[in-house]
Amino acid sequence: MPDMSASQALTHLVPLAKEVDENKVTPGVLGFIVFAVMALAVWGLMKSMNRHMGKVTFEEDPEKDSAAPGKGAVGSGGKASPAKG
Repeated sequence: MPDMSASQALTHLVPLAKEVDENKVTPGVLGFIVFAVMALAVWGLMKSMNRHMGKVTFEEDPEKDSAAPGKGAVGSGGKASPAKG
């Protein structure tokens, strides 16, 4: 390819730019790259969240399981105690 300066390259691209409809807006390559990066970030966050949620262990207190309804049962209007650990 012959040695071309930037101004010569732009003069060859100007006619191509005139063919584009000025009322039409497209995201282009930059829009696709941004979207792809955001999609990869969401995928990574979901994978990390899934891994962290897998580490959570939930064991009910045997005392609460045998408690009479209305005495410390969930939904009885009592306050929930915060998780330990």
